[in-house]
Amino acid sequence: MKTFNKITESNSHYNNLENMSIEECSSAINREDTKVAEAVNAVLPSVNLLINAILPKMQKGGRLFYIGAGTSGRLGVLDASECPPTFGVSPGKVIGLIAGGDTALRHAVENAEDSTTQAWKDLQEYSINENDSLIGIAASGTTPYVVAGIQEARKKNIITGAITCNPQSPLALAAEFPIEVVVGPEFLTGSSRMKAGTAQKMLLNMISTTLMIQLGKVKGNKMVDMQLNNEKLFQRGVKMIQQEMQISEEEAKKLLNHHKSVRKVLGNE
Repeated sequence: MKTFNKITESNSHYNNLENMSIEECSSAINREDTKVAEAVNAVLPSVNLLINAILPKMQKGGRLFYIGAGTSGRLGVLDASECPPTFGVSPGKVIGLIAGGDTALRHAVENAEDSTTQAWKDLQEYSINENDSLIGIAASGTTPYVVAGIQEARKKNIITGAITCNPQSPLALAAEFPIEVVVGPEFLTGSSRMKAGTAQKMLLNMISTTLMIQLGKVKGNKMVDMQLNNEKLFQRGVKMIQQEMQISEEEAKKLLNHHKSVRKVLGNE
């Protein structure tokens, strides 16, 4: 792989962290965090290109896959796992895969991210094909598991995107639609779970939410297809119905208990 400057590994702007007070630490971390939204704003054209490429595939029934290792993999799994309860889609619509499997969600799996063959094997278990889309997530942009998975998918004419925090990284060069969100050095040198992870989380939220809106999973500004699998979400649904239909809480509860879906209730408005 071509060598390049890893901004994510560059030296922190701060030093002697162990001598900082609690107030100094929190203030400095927050100061660095304010840079993340600006960095994400700068890459919105790239984000829009990727979403526009993925959307037609998903409209025809295609799936969206995320692959990553460590923090990046966990963030992909998190975003994917939140799509069914938030938007009412099947668990197989957005799929997050992490190097090392589910064990790696809680515990580091030694050398899992260094494999150049495992990502494609993991994806093949889901019969990924050219109707689907794949986003590789790696702050460094060099993770072999992710880079190789994207390279193989692209050979198979699968739409490929990437989220990385280093420009001109191997991952960015491998993907058809790279997003290079440069957040600069971390407060704690090399700890990419910080600003880089925050940027990745923001971008994943943006991508999946925008896709779901475009797929018709939202009405107005409400999650009308959310799964009503706990009391908090049921009450949220009741409030949505009250606001939309201008009816009492009791009436809204009766309708929701009957139809089991906010969308179905509002469809009968």
